[in-house]
Amino acid sequence: VQLQASGGGLVQAGGSLRLSCAASGRTVSGYAMGWFRQAPGKERDFLAGITWSGDITSYTDSVKGRFTISRDIRKDILYLHMNSLKPEDTAVYYCASSKTVLPSATLYQYNYWGQGTEVTVSS
Repeated sequence: VQLQASGGGLVQAGGSLRLSCAASGRTVSGYAMGWFRQAPGKERDFLAGITWSGDITSYTDSVKGRFTISRDIRKDILYLHMNSLKPEDTAVYYCASSKTVLPSATLYQYNYWGQGTEVTVSS
């Protein structure tokens, strides 16, 4: 499975971005997917996860109400809609495909990772 993340960039605080993650190769059908981020000098943190069908989502507290995860299973694309961005959202954002059906906040539950897309939020 290859995951290609895109959509990052420079945005002012309060702005919005939409990240995309295109899956190719062996299908990720049936498995959850998630978004993580890693700021310089920090660990990679879970942001949001979604089941294959999209009926169950999970978010970390810091992004609830601001970020929305979704997926288009026909196109095999995962999205992260980010609103009300803050300077502390600056990081490299990674998409990942899980080994599990339900979304997990645990890194080791994800076995395929995209290359990351950088998001910079200026104050």
